[in-house]
Amino acid sequence: MTKWSTELKYQPYNKWSATYMTNLKKRISNSNHRLAWHIQPPTGLLNDPNGFSYFNHEWHLFYQYYPYGPVHGLKSWYHVTSKDLIHWESHGIALYPDTPYDSQGVYSGSALPLNDRNLLIMYTGNVRDQAGHRQSYQNYALMSAKGTITKERHNPIIQRPDNVTEHFRDPQLIQTEHGYYALLGAQRRRDLSGQINVFKSTNLHHWENLGFLNFTDIRMGYMIECPNLIQVDGQPLLIFCPQGLSQKDLAYDNNYPNTYLIGNHADLDQANFDAVGHQLTLLDEGFDCYATQVLKTPDGRALAITWVGLPDMHYPTDKEGWSNCLSMVKELHIKNGKLYQMPLVALSQLRQNHQHHVKTMMANTSQALIGSNSYELQLTISADQQGQLKLMTNQEGKLGLTLKFDTKSGQLTVQRQCFTQTSTEQRTVSLTSNKTLKLRIFVDHSLVEIFVNNGERVFTQRVFVAPEQTLIKLVSTQQLTYNSDYWDLQSTVK
Repeated sequence: MTKWSTELKYQPYNKWSATYMTNLKKRISNSNHRLAWHIQPPTGLLNDPNGFSYFNHEWHLFYQYYPYGPVHGLKSWYHVTSKDLIHWESHGIALYPDTPYDSQGVYSGSALPLNDRNLLIMYTGNVRDQAGHRQSYQNYALMSAKGTITKERHNPIIQRPDNVTEHFRDPQLIQTEHGYYALLGAQRRRDLSGQINVFKSTNLHHWENLGFLNFTDIRMGYMIECPNLIQVDGQPLLIFCPQGLSQKDLAYDNNYPNTYLIGNHADLDQANFDAVGHQLTLLDEGFDCYATQVLKTPDGRALAITWVGLPDMHYPTDKEGWSNCLSMVKELHIKNGKLYQMPLVALSQLRQNHQHHVKTMMANTSQALIGSNSYELQLTISADQQGQLKLMTNQEGKLGLTLKFDTKSGQLTVQRQCFTQTSTEQRTVSLTSNKTLKLRIFVDHSLVEIFVNNGERVFTQRVFVAPEQTLIKLVSTQQLTYNSDYWDLQSTVK
C-alpha cells in the first residue's frame, strides 16, 4: 500500500508537487468507487463538514481537507457552493493553515452571515509545539460577498478556560434575540470527561464563559466533538459526538457514535438544556456517520449534512489516493417525540427511467432488477412479511449490502461485507411489529443511504463492490407482496 506523506506543507505548487498531484488525480480518475452526485474530495482526504450556511443567495459548505493523500495530515477548508443543495460547485481551498494560531491545521467550525456583505467563520486552529503538544485556538475569518477570506488580526478570539484541557474545539456560532453564543466541544480537566462549553457575546468581540452545558447526568465519555444546537418544529435538538461513551449508556457499534437529544427547553444564558423525558439516541444506525452539522434556513427549515466516514478508520479507496465523502443534505422534523430525517424534495430532479412494480412473490423465490448503482429505490413491504433485499449484488448473490426484514416481529437488519476480510458486519433495529415497512434507498456507487418509515430511522454507509455488481434482488421466505418504484439518478459531477 502506498505510504502517504503527512509532512508536505501548503505552499504554491512547484514543478515537483504539480507532478505529484497530476499522478494522484490520474489514479483517482480510475477509481470504480467515485460518486455521481455526492460531495467528495478531488484528491486526498475529506472529513468534517464545516461552515454550512446560506449567504449572498447561495448555500455555502466547507469541509476539512488534506489534498496529498487519504491521511489526517495538515488540514485546510475546502469550499463548495450550491443554488439548490443538489448541484455543488467547487471553489478550491478557502482556509489554509498559515498563521501562528492554526499552523498545524484548520479544524472544524461554523459560519454565520452578518449581513449581505460578510460571512463570519469561526473555527478551531490546531497548533503543536516542538515537543508535539497540542494547543487549540478559536479563530475568526471573514468572507466577503466576492468570496475573499480574511483572517482576524486579533485571533484567537476565545481563550481556553483553565478547567478545560487542550481538547477544546468545533465551535458552533448561534445568533438569537439575546445575543451571540458559541458551543464548543471540550474535555474537563478535573475528570477528563466530555463536555459542551457555552460562551456568550453581545458584539462578537468579547466572549463570556457561561460554563458547561447542563444537558445530561450521563458521563459523556472523555470528549465531545461537533456540538450542534438547532430548533426543529419548535423543539430544541442537540446533536453531538461523544467519544469514549460507555456502552451501558448507549448501545452502539461504530467506534464513535453520532448522537442526539431532543429537548423540552433550552436556555443558553443559564447553560441549560432540559431533556427530561427524552433518551440519548443514535442519529444514524448505519456503519459510517460522524460530525453532523446543522443549519436553520431563512424559511425556517432545519437541515443536516454528515461526514460519511469515521475517525481512526481505513477504507478501500485509501489505496487509490482518496477517502470519504459527505451525505446528502437531509431535512429534520420532530414528530411525537421522535426525530425524522428525510431527503430533500429537490432530489427528484435527478430522476430518470422510472420503473413501477406491484407484485406478489411465492415463497422461496427471488426477483431481480438491473440497477445502475446510481439510483433511488422506494419499496413498500406489507405487514407480516419476511424476506431479504440484496443491493449491489450479482446473479451468484455476491454480497454487497443485504437488508433482512421481518415486518411481523418488526425487525430490520442491514448487513455488509467487512472491508478487510470475507466476514460480514451488521446493524439491527427494532420497528413496530405487524406494520407495513417503507424503505427509501439511495445508491451512489460506493455510498448507500437508507430511510426507513419516512425517515424514522436512517442507515448511512459506504459499500465497495466490483463494477459488475449492479443487481437488485428481492428474496422471499414466504409469500411476499410489495410495491416498488425505481429511478436512475443523473450525475451532477462535472
